[in-house]
Amino acid sequence: MKSLKSKQIIAFLTLISFFLGGCNGKLPGGDARKFPADPKKRVEQNLKEGRGFRLNDMVKQRGGTFDFASSNELWKASLDVIDFMPLSSVNYSGGIIITDWYSDNSTPNESIKISIRFLTNEIRSDALEVKIFNRKCTDSFLNCKFSEIEGTLKVELKKEILKKAAIYKENKETEYKYPDMKKKK
Repeated sequence: MKSLKSKQIIAFLTLISFFLGGCNGKLPGGDARKFPADPKKRVEQNLKEGRGFRLNDMVKQRGGTFDFASSNELWKASLDVIDFMPLSSVNYSGGIIITDWYSDNSTPNESIKISIRFLTNEIRSDALEVKIFNRKCTDSFLNCKFSEIEGTLKVELKKEILKKAAIYKENKETEYKYPDMKKKK
């Protein structure tokens, strides 16, 4: 116990000496004559000189831009493909759709759950991460086994989403190019 406290004290003193050793006896920004009195002007000057940052700038550069709203073709296609399943969690900003457990009437003790994570808003094969889970229960949902399904169902689901998203994007681009050409029903 004593050795742990003494190691912590030594580490703390080493850190303090490291930080204080870098000081030349002058504190940066100590001359008030070089900086404007108005805080807004000080911020502008600091940003121009590269001495400041804004939290908004940091958030914008964090992983790209994601438009997971109804205008996003990938998002819309995913919801259309799994529209027969009840949704458990949908997070537009986080880019994830999770369905609730779904079972058809022919196998009531077996159900599936789908999770779709959006890795980018571009329509490409690595844009989605699809996971399908299986639940098999006995004794009326008291004893259940869960497993992740790998294979063709997962691949086909991803393919169908990408295909629909490509169609939505093509239709959207056609509408932008030729706004006067409305589809007649």
